[in-house]
Amino acid sequence: MKLLLTIAVTFFAGMGAGLGTGFAGMSAAAVISPMLITFLGMDPYMAVGIALSSDVLASAASAYTYYRNKNLDVKNGLIMMVSVLACTVVGSYVASLVPPAAMGNFSVFMTFLLGVKFIVRPVMTTKEAMLQVSAKKRAIQSVICGMLIGFICGFVGAGGGMMMLLMLTSVLGYELKTAVGTSVFIMTFTALTGAISHFMIGGTPDWLVWGLCVVFTLLWAQIAAIFANKAAPKTLNRATGVVLVVLGAAIMGFNYLK
Repeated sequence: MKLLLTIAVTFFAGMGAGLGTGFAGMSAAAVISPMLITFLGMDPYMAVGIALSSDVLASAASAYTYYRNKNLDVKNGLIMMVSVLACTVVGSYVASLVPPAAMGNFSVFMTFLLGVKFIVRPVMTTKEAMLQVSAKKRAIQSVICGMLIGFICGFVGAGGGMMMLLMLTSVLGYELKTAVGTSVFIMTFTALTGAISHFMIGGTPDWLVWGLCVVFTLLWAQIAAIFANKAAPKTLNRATGVVLVVLGAAIMGFNYLK
């Protein structure tokens, strides 16, 4: 009975996380962690470690799919990644001085609201319009946005994928597919850093739960990424919006149960 529960929980957790990753560059931690904590009674720190490690392969595979379809900005993605990682440390330090209790559900509400935004006001920027911005301006924007995203991630403890998608589409003017591709590319490295530090501090995970989460998240992320790269912009906006709204509502429900 316990094995069946474990398989069921990890399957649905992996499905939600994979769809969120493949469609929107969302961090798997936002979906997997609350489900493992709520339904399997797992230690929160270890649940986050498993979620982050599930994110690594799923994000890497999704990033490769987007790269193969020419929907990934590697150069500015690397610039933003360095800024994100550096300022995450700063945000974590500030959070230790000023506990952000009121901001605990920040990433959940952002997931839900961003989903509504994609449904109501889809991102219809074309690659041609995106490429009109000068390389220097784009690099400066990447540094500034990366610093802001990193600080918020470190301060709040979540929301990196959603913040990146919002910044890439709204501030840097990326078209949606390139925004998601660049986001999952960055999340591969941030998730890897987080997973290694969690397991070094918290010890080895439950290998069965870890393995199932990694496999299911990878499977659904690939399904979502393949669909996203073939979909028309309006269809992709709506699909992404629906996924984010459903996941946001589900996570709020899990947090209420917890």
